[in-house]
Amino acid sequence: MTTYSPEHLHELLTALFEEAGAHREVADTTADVLVEGDLLGHHTHGIKLANGYLKDLKAGKASGDPDTLEMTENSPVAAVIDGHYVLGPYLVRRALEHARQAAEGFGIGIVTLKRSHHIACLAAYLRPLVERDLVPIVLSSDPAVASVAPYGGVTPVYTPNPLAIGIPGRDNPMLIDVSMSSITNGTVNKTRAEGGKLAHPAILTNRGTVSDDPEDFFTNPSGSILPLGGQAFGHKGFALGLMIEALTSALGGFGRKDAPTQWGASATVMVIDPARFGGIDAFVEETDFLTRRCLDAERADPEVAVRLPGQSGLAKRKRYLREGIPLPDDVVDSLRQAVAGSTLADGSLSRALGL
Repeated sequence: MTTYSPEHLHELLTALFEEAGAHREVADTTADVLVEGDLLGHHTHGIKLANGYLKDLKAGKASGDPDTLEMTENSPVAAVIDGHYVLGPYLVRRALEHARQAAEGFGIGIVTLKRSHHIACLAAYLRPLVERDLVPIVLSSDPAVASVAPYGGVTPVYTPNPLAIGIPGRDNPMLIDVSMSSITNGTVNKTRAEGGKLAHPAILTNRGTVSDDPEDFFTNPSGSILPLGGQAFGHKGFALGLMIEALTSALGGFGRKDAPTQWGASATVMVIDPARFGGIDAFVEETDFLTRRCLDAERADPEVAVRLPGQSGLAKRKRYLREGIPLPDDVVDSLRQAVAGSTLADGSLSRALGL
């Protein structure tokens, strides 16, 4: 894979979003979040999304105008934002900043988003807050999409519904980003595009049998993605998926009952300040103690070390900032498509990136 400068990628994406009509602040923030996703190694939810975002901006299905969002504060620690489909990365960053200010004053802040455009990689929002000794939490669902069936059923009802949380630590901070389904929509689409099979049988066919063939997801009636836990323990993932639905769409008052038809998200963000509870020193002493116990645990395979959530991503980020980001071919192809549809196609930056 060819490596690309994070700074150049950020500059290019910002210019592309601005050209498509996004306000400079929205363009810059969205570019930053997408590049951060690839820095952490989440290539299905980073720069690859830019082409879809640009198409929606040009088609009027997404907005780059920050003045269109509406925020209602219901208490000193709680707020609701109607995003009117402003690009999701900007809305989530805005919501987290509001929640951060509330948390530093009252110990916790919570903001729910309705009618947001897609919000990209959840893990990409965590590190800046963790580095301030805060605990950020991000929950997300898409009320316009159904790809996961309820446990015991075969009809898709809800989305993979990821949850992300950042946990401060002096030695081993953690970035947790997990879906309430066995795999994500992005993994299914990517595997299908490559003509391959999934690593595990994570698809439930419309006949109720499990499969590792992504084509079984795209049938009529469609298949579905198994809840987290698979056929044996999927009742747990199903319950957690319903929890995310309640804490996103239901909390914001806009969801599946409203039958939205465009790519978007219902999301809720929280920020907790440990200093307002048992104290940050006590917090990180406990998390460091726990992570050290995990890392020192006897290995099931002597050649494979225990790995903490986010440890690999943070190591990649450090290396990629120094050496450049190695982008997979499908990400580069998507970026080329985005550039080809713009006035930047013959620009010096595009040429420098080999696009």
